[in-house]
Amino acid sequence: MKSEIKRTLAAKLMLFSSAVIWGSSFFILKNTLDELPVYFLLCVRFLFSAILLSIVFFKKWKLFNLKYLWTGAITGVFLGLAYIFQTIGLTHTTPGTNAFLTTVYCVIVPFLSWAVRKKRPDAYNFVAAAICITGIGLVCLDGKMSFSFLGEGFTLICGIFFALQIVAVEKWCGDLDVILHTIIQFFTAFLICFVFFVSSEKMPKHISSGSVLSLVYVTVFVTALCFVFMNVGIKHTTAASSSLILCLESVFGVLFSMIFYHERPTLQTAVGFLIIFTGIVLNETKPKFAIKRNKNSINRQ
Repeated sequence: MKSEIKRTLAAKLMLFSSAVIWGSSFFILKNTLDELPVYFLLCVRFLFSAILLSIVFFKKWKLFNLKYLWTGAITGVFLGLAYIFQTIGLTHTTPGTNAFLTTVYCVIVPFLSWAVRKKRPDAYNFVAAAICITGIGLVCLDGKMSFSFLGEGFTLICGIFFALQIVAVEKWCGDLDVILHTIIQFFTAFLICFVFFVSSEKMPKHISSGSVLSLVYVTVFVTALCFVFMNVGIKHTTAASSSLILCLESVFGVLFSMIFYHERPTLQTAVGFLIIFTGIVLNETKPKFAIKRNKNSINRQ
C-alpha cells in the first residue's frame, strides 16, 4: 500500500515538473519561431528526442512488437498534429494566450474517456465545459471583438489533439512500456512534420547560437524529458487527474511570459484566464469532494 502511494506521489511530481518546464517553453519558442520555420523546428525536436531516448533506453527495443507500432503510431499522430496546431497558433498570438488556451484539453479529456470507456461524464464536467467556453470567449475577443483563427483558433484545435493523445496513453500504456511507446510517438510525429516541412518550407540558411540553445532545451527537456514524465504520470494515476496537474503549464506559461516576454494581459484577458482555470479545477476536484461527502453521509447512516 505504501509503495503504491509513493508511486502515485512520484507520478504526480513528474507531472508537476512537466507543467513547470512546459510553461517555460512558450516564450522561448515564441522567440525561436521568429528565426526558424515551424515544421523545421518540430522536425528537430521530435527526431532528436526520439534518437536521444532510443540511445539512453536502447534495451527497451527488445520489447518492440506490432502493438507498440500501431498504438504508438496513432498516439504519435495525435501528438504531431497537436504540436503543429499549437506552434502555428503561437506565431499568431501571445505566449500567455497560447499557453492558457492549450489547456482546454483538461475539460475535453473526460468526454473522450466517455467515448472510449463508456463512462458518462459527471454533471460537473458539463458545468466546467460551459465555464471554460465562457473564459475562452473572453480571452479570444479580449475587448477587440475579433478572433484570429490562426492564433486562438489553431491553439484551441491543438487542445483537442492533446486530449486525444492523453486518452490514448491512458488506454494503451497500461500493459506497455511507457518509454518505448513514447519513442514510437516521437518518430511518428517527426514523420508527419517532415512531410509538411518538405512540401512547404526550406532549410534555414543560418541558425543563431541562441536558437541552437533553444532547440537543445526544447528537445532534451521540453520534449524528451517532459513526455516521459507525462506518460509515466498518466500510467500511474488517471488521465483526468493528470490533466489537472498538467494544466498548470498555462499558469507558468503566463508567469514566464510576463517575466521574460513582457506580456501584460488586459483585465478582460486576466478574467478569462481565471474563469478557464476555475472551470478546469471544478472539472477535476469538485466531483471528488462530492463523492467524499456522499461516502461520509452513507457511513453516518
